[in-house]
Amino acid sequence: MTSLKTPSFWYRSLEIPAPLVENALRPFSALYALFFKLHQRSQSPYKAQIPVVCLGNIVAGGTGKTPTALAIMDLIRTAGYARNPYFLLRGYGGAEIGPLLVDPQIHSAWDVGDEALILAKKAPTIIAANRAAGVKYAQIQGADLILMDDGLQNPGIHKDLKFLVLNGEMGFGNQKLLPAGPLRQPLKDGLNTADAYILIGDDTRSIIENLPQNKPIIRARIVQSENATFDQSAAYIAFAGLGYPQKFFDFLKNTAHLNVVEFLPYPDHFPYEEHHILKLKEKARGLNARLITTEKDFMRIPNAVCGEIDVMPISVVFDAPETIIDLINTIEKQA
Repeated sequence: MTSLKTPSFWYRSLEIPAPLVENALRPFSALYALFFKLHQRSQSPYKAQIPVVCLGNIVAGGTGKTPTALAIMDLIRTAGYARNPYFLLRGYGGAEIGPLLVDPQIHSAWDVGDEALILAKKAPTIIAANRAAGVKYAQIQGADLILMDDGLQNPGIHKDLKFLVLNGEMGFGNQKLLPAGPLRQPLKDGLNTADAYILIGDDTRSIIENLPQNKPIIRARIVQSENATFDQSAAYIAFAGLGYPQKFFDFLKNTAHLNVVEFLPYPDHFPYEEHHILKLKEKARGLNARLITTEKDFMRIPNAVCGEIDVMPISVVFDAPETIIDLINTIEKQA
């Protein structure tokens, strides 16, 4: 499995001129746009017999979508909107194509992906490369609501409600399509497709200026989970394989207030092997520091070497959670 780090120019300030490599990639972005449009027209969306709520992003990873999905699942259950809600996702990084009901006692990140294992701790979770097949399988299992973690760009499923997760620190990057930039679809199309926006963190990239004014914007923030305690006097070496790893580094320093002496970014969904972790532990011993990483990364660390690594659990808190429930309640009225 080949893993590539997120190019730094993807998230350059728009005031900085585009580097040569970005300009060289623009013809490939044009091809990507063409294939994206053809793919969108290639399928007729399957309409499920139960509500389908979709949570997605417009950039290639790193927005905070998975903890947002967990927080929305909590709201759905607390409000009593569904008795047996299921998560549905592709299972990126895993070998299984599904549809498959995830069992954390049996499956590993190599089978179903790291995100699926995290979601499965909260609610029944199905991974399926074919999302329509996944929804049908969930219905057979007795699901009365589907919460899709990712899938806004998937044309195979009718979504009753679509949330677009945005990160205030990332914004839309350089606003270019893959591979010249991080956008997974044309910006205007992606913004218009969504029914509502969830903006995580401070809007340092002027995101709100680009959003349609007639759709709800729910502000949110990422916090350290209440049950997490760390030694504030210790030195830490942080490592993470995320779409935007700088976000984790900033969180450790500015929110958790940890003394991070070194930060080592890896490619998104990086498949750690034992020798990677042993090298990190050796570095930590040399600096008299502890290792710390994300929950997602920890899922991909081999069991034989996962000891002596701290994990930073995070949660998403909404400023107006009632807005999300109000939007979900509109699904029944539209049906």
